[in-house]
Amino acid sequence: MLSPAPVDSKERPVVLAFGDSLTAGFGVNEEESYPSRLQVKITSAGFPHKVVNAGVSGDTTAGGVRRIRWLMKHEPEIVILALGANDGLRGLSADEMRRNLETIIKICREHNARILLAGMKALPNYGADYTQEFEAVFPELAKKHDLNFLPFLLEGVAGEREYTQPDGLHPVAEGYSIVTDLVWKRLEPMLAVSGHRQ
Repeated sequence: MLSPAPVDSKERPVVLAFGDSLTAGFGVNEEESYPSRLQVKITSAGFPHKVVNAGVSGDTTAGGVRRIRWLMKHEPEIVILALGANDGLRGLSADEMRRNLETIIKICREHNARILLAGMKALPNYGADYTQEFEAVFPELAKKHDLNFLPFLLEGVAGEREYTQPDGLHPVAEGYSIVTDLVWKRLEPMLAVSGHRQ
């Protein structure tokens, strides 16, 4: 089967940053979002990859399921899957979240994309049982599907006044810098095995 002629965006391997407001960079300038900062690190390290920011504020895992097939047009080599925070904020079913994330993982795999799964934590509002059930989903899926795994996207940022906006949830620019370092630590080895280093 003949493959279609590449368009500009496909000439460089794509890293798809797929998530919610934490990926979109809510409350900061575009260049301060973690996908933009990640692009700088990727380029500086000599990798040709292009980061596509597919973050939508307020998105849940169910929203992610609705969007993921369309986003596969980018033919990503790697997908950073960072959804679930809004499911937790709304107290949505952890089982449903698991099913949604598995659907997204399956679609990414069908398109030969490797996945870096970012874990999320729930606020204590809905009780200890929910928190435990919610937070267990991410390591469980990482193990089951043998995914690269970042246990908590906001490690060292969430709840730290100096690194978060007044809502205590969304990072300020300095907070996104920490998030970028966390993601980069796990992404760089994935890029290194892709054979694209210049």
